[in-house]
Amino acid sequence: MDIRELHSFIHLADSLHFGRASRACNITPSALTRTIQRIEDEVGERLFVRDNRSVALTPAGEIFGEYARDVIRRQEQLQLQLAGGRRLGGTLSIYCSVTAAYSILPSLFRKFRSAHPGVHIKLQTGDAALALASLQNREVDITIAALPKKLPQRVEYHKLLQTPLVFIAPDIYQDTVCYRKGAIDWLNTPIIMPDRGLSRQRIDRWFADKKIIPNVYALVAGNEAIIAMVSLGCGVGVVPLLVLEQSPIQEQVRILALSPELTPFSIGVCIMKKKQRLPQLQAFWEIATARTEEKMFCRESD
Repeated sequence: MDIRELHSFIHLADSLHFGRASRACNITPSALTRTIQRIEDEVGERLFVRDNRSVALTPAGEIFGEYARDVIRRQEQLQLQLAGGRRLGGTLSIYCSVTAAYSILPSLFRKFRSAHPGVHIKLQTGDAALALASLQNREVDITIAALPKKLPQRVEYHKLLQTPLVFIAPDIYQDTVCYRKGAIDWLNTPIIMPDRGLSRQRIDRWFADKKIIPNVYALVAGNEAIIAMVSLGCGVGVVPLLVLEQSPIQEQVRILALSPELTPFSIGVCIMKKKQRLPQLQAFWEIATARTEEKMFCRESD
């Protein structure tokens, strides 16, 4: 078996989910299944118990997992020794939203690539609400994510910036927002609601505090999709200001001044604590920390 097969095994052992593990390995679930079968044939033991609903490690799988992690760690150490400590190698996988890829990562990448050109970077973009889950499921090494009030103990994070959460309405379709006695009539004003994540939690809390049951027009995944639907007059939505400022259709919506304001987002770079010892992760972490100290983010609020 080669090092890539060992990485595939570790991804599955950590996530216990063929779909997530195959996405992290950039292969199909059937290809991952064949890889695991080859490893089991070579080892001569069943390493996973699996059915249509669940995946679990066998006792032999637990033992083999320790072996696989040791081999991977030794291989990374060998690469460093052969390079004389002068050049980092290996791979870094990063997950973030499209907005973060445009606004946060470029200067980080420039510094990191300049200092460590031998590290191969794999970037995945998607729904910001899935960022921390992708990290905890071991699908990626690093995420750029909105930070909840309390992070899981296994997650290490460093705050990069803060951005307000704002209510937005269509600029053209003025009748989308209904008013009654000078205030928004939320019973008749449609809401484009995120289907999950930290935004959803804070919007739900905002309406609950006002004892309002929102008139939900649609549940949508992704801030960019919310902006698009609002611009078309489908309803009012809530998005981070950072996302709105990067949107090509930002001129088609307007920000609503509402009180009280929603709790802003703190955006940070996140890794699993046990992985921070890997040299390529540590190098990226140091660059992210240095960037904040140099005040390179102009959107940091007081």
